[in-house]
Amino acid sequence: MNASEAMPLSGGRYEIQSSGYRAFIPTQLAGSPPVSLTGALGTLLSDADAALGRLDGAVATLPNPDLFVFMYVRKEAVLSSQIEGTQSSLQNVLSAEARLFDPQAPADVNEVLNYVAAMNHGLRRLKELPVSVRLIREVHAELLRGVRGGDLMPGELRTSPNWIGPAGCTLREATFVPPPPSAVADALGDLEQILHDRGDVPVLIRVGLAHAQFETIHPVLDGNGRVGRLLISLLLTEKGRLSQPVLYLSHYFKRHRAEYYERLQVVRDGDGWERWLTFFLRGVAEVSREAARTAGAILRMREEMRGRVTDQMGRASANGHRVLERLFDHPIVTVATVREWLSVTPAGANNIVTRLEQAGILTEITGFARNRRFRFDPYLRLFENPEGAAHVG
Repeated sequence: MNASEAMPLSGGRYEIQSSGYRAFIPTQLAGSPPVSLTGALGTLLSDADAALGRLDGAVATLPNPDLFVFMYVRKEAVLSSQIEGTQSSLQNVLSAEARLFDPQAPADVNEVLNYVAAMNHGLRRLKELPVSVRLIREVHAELLRGVRGGDLMPGELRTSPNWIGPAGCTLREATFVPPPPSAVADALGDLEQILHDRGDVPVLIRVGLAHAQFETIHPVLDGNGRVGRLLISLLLTEKGRLSQPVLYLSHYFKRHRAEYYERLQVVRDGDGWERWLTFFLRGVAEVSREAARTAGAILRMREEMRGRVTDQMGRASANGHRVLERLFDHPIVTVATVREWLSVTPAGANNIVTRLEQAGILTEITGFARNRRFRFDPYLRLFENPEGAAHVG
């Protein structure tokens, strides 16, 4: 059966367990997509594929795509973690990575830093290990290392039930109960077949199926949502659909949070695969276009900032350009940071920072007379407000 002829499949069935609760057993999906890829869904798939290709091309035009990846990984870490209730912002994360003490930083910033570490670990391991249960376990271990949930078997598949529902609900009162521990290994085996399928199922369909199936299996005690969202980026990179891991759907999922959870649940409760894949493909297309606009805005902003340094800093412009290039992967700085970069006196570093502030490149964010911190505001705004990227220039 080819992809266009696939027949709809149920998402699975509920089974009463020996202890009396009802758990979901997902249908095996390996071998054939559970929907027909003709009509509206086929059109959406083509649109998402084209948007993804344009994003890959846009990133390739950047002077240093790795810096774009640097920021996008951190943006995804913030948004994916916020879906799970964290409060840390992109600025909090960048300040923490720069080892700049921020007394007002939320206590959960380390959870977001762990997400960055987990993503980077997964990307490194792709050079020697395919996306698999083994890699998922390694990423999970990095995610929970030393933070909330760190006592809930990091890197291990669960050996007890877990469930989804209102705070304080019991197993029998839950909105959804994933497969019992005894069924997790078989369900993950089917998931691996989806990941490694070399048939004619399009990559984006396979990734959409894999994400939904992973969230349904809920194979670990804590961190399923974050690992499932990491899985999307890792798969698109592994399958060669992106040369750089720059498609992160957490912004879309967070913006449409209620619909995201509803579409996943409809798959479990009935023939909802087409509704889920429609939602997923729209997200891929929307976020791809948004990220491509941001890449273009970065190019325009970089040239504008370089022009400001040349026009406004006079004899100090050489050092100004050196600092400007470093700001793309260190967008939160102090005078001491700039002094270290340039090997100049404290007075010299302070002068460069002041000149960059006057040029509208750096913005002081503490209000302190001493131990001041500055942010590369034009750059960070592109990631904090991506909808405005098209208007930068």
